[in-house]
Amino acid sequence: MIIVWGSIEALADRLEEARRLSLEHVIRSRGEPGCISHSVQVDVENPNRLVFFEEWEDQSALEAHFALAESRDFVGKVSTLALTPPQIRIFESTLMN
Repeated sequence: MIIVWGSIEALADRLEEARRLSLEHVIRSRGEPGCISHSVQVDVENPNRLVFFEEWEDQSALEAHFALAESRDFVGKVSTLALTPPQIRIFESTLMN
């Protein structure tokens, strides 16, 4: 399984737009092949920071997600609403029973 953690810190006056775009992206992504989970939360210590958590079946599913025009458009749009560049970290994980 592939785990993706990401975040953006939205400009205060653009927060609502960033939240709207992020939720639309999350909902759309959940329907993609290989998506196990995809969510966005508000950081309780910094309400302008949105945190993304995703789980993908494998690297190829994640690469297909990143290759979609909709995903690239989301990153481009949300980047214009951010105080700093978006952060992303990708981890490979093994499920333990």
